[in-house]
Amino acid sequence: MTLELTPEQQGVFDAIEHTREHLFVTGRAGTGKSTLLNHLSWHTGKQLVICAPTGVAALNVGGQTIHSLFKLPIGIIGNQPIEQNREVKKLLNTIDTLVIDEISMVSADLLDAIDRSLRQARQRKAEAFGGVQVVMFGDPFQLAPVPPSDPQERAWMKDNYRSMWFFDAHVWREAELRIHTLREIHRQHDDEFRSLLTAVRYGKVTEPMANRLNEVGARPAPHDGIITLASKNATVSRINARELDRLPGRSMTAAAEVMGDFGNARTFPADEELELKVGAQVMFLRNDTDNRWVNGSVGVVSRIDKTVHVEIDDEEFEVEPIAWEKLKYEYDPVTKELTREVVGEFHQFPLRLAWAVTIHKSQGKTYDRAVVDLGARAFSPGQTYVALSRIRSLEGLYLSRPLQPRDIFVDEDVMRFMHEVAEAQRAAAALQS
Repeated sequence: MTLELTPEQQGVFDAIEHTREHLFVTGRAGTGKSTLLNHLSWHTGKQLVICAPTGVAALNVGGQTIHSLFKLPIGIIGNQPIEQNREVKKLLNTIDTLVIDEISMVSADLLDAIDRSLRQARQRKAEAFGGVQVVMFGDPFQLAPVPPSDPQERAWMKDNYRSMWFFDAHVWREAELRIHTLREIHRQHDDEFRSLLTAVRYGKVTEPMANRLNEVGARPAPHDGIITLASKNATVSRINARELDRLPGRSMTAAAEVMGDFGNARTFPADEELELKVGAQVMFLRNDTDNRWVNGSVGVVSRIDKTVHVEIDDEEFEVEPIAWEKLKYEYDPVTKELTREVVGEFHQFPLRLAWAVTIHKSQGKTYDRAVVDLGARAFSPGQTYVALSRIRSLEGLYLSRPLQPRDIFVDEDVMRFMHEVAEAQRAAAALQS
């Protein structure tokens, strides 16, 4: 896979590849964090392992979940002993670089458990992460860690950490991390929209800015090829079911084929039962190897036979089922290297009904135009920013209702952390000048 890196991305790649520094790679939506990570996974010369906090995130980057890789128990780990068998110890001793994607969803407790696991397995208790280079990718303005449901676990977290966030882990203060902020935005090229998105990101939207967003968003949405980004699963299901039902003809259902250890339906990358009709609006869930579409492309089903034919921008493409592979890292005692073993496969058409999709599932996608439906109000910090920043230009924005001040808010701990980052970067620049 050949991906062209910008000079900015190349600089970060070189820092990962040619140093042993711990890095946090961040940047606002559309700055190419995923592109850089994909390039790294294909071109690194290191013994590199990629992990992520959820099954879907791990599948997206060709990695393994954190809990599966480290064999950690679900829930708060706290100070309980971490059990490691011989295979886990051998594997963790082989790693040069550990990449953690979607780090913003990793709790402080889990990051400290990763640190403890590496120190223990490698018998290097005095070194952060046991001497393994750790590279974290993510944007705390977009996805937050999920707080524990158990009140006792929440109380423990409150007593032991300043916040749930990864940057309040004890190892964060010890590890001497270098922070790389990608600044070049590739998704939006409209200066006015970029400026408005920056204001939404930092919760600094003025009345004229809100009026401008609401003025543009109030236009009647077109009916052809537009997608609704909704805050709730129920809204998405209702819209997709209603629109599918409106189409003439009978629906066809494609059943996924699941092989090996692929987990449960909650972690499947596509619908286990995909119901389609000719005329259905669909979204692609994977990049095409022949570059005919990308993850997030929207089209219309034109024919259904043994395969599905989808029309995108007046061009028809035949779409066949593909395989998603669930991977597991293994230590090879013969070569003394890490290998990635396929432990499960999920075969399905890389399509999803796409008159609507949740804001959460739109993460990482790009749309030319979309309707943003926040329901009664945005219910999590950064949710409005994630939704708006999926869209390429201001002209592509439509709102189901006007934005209200309560829709735009930022987590106070994230603002504190970003202020600390800015201060540290200013101090470093002053030392170099």
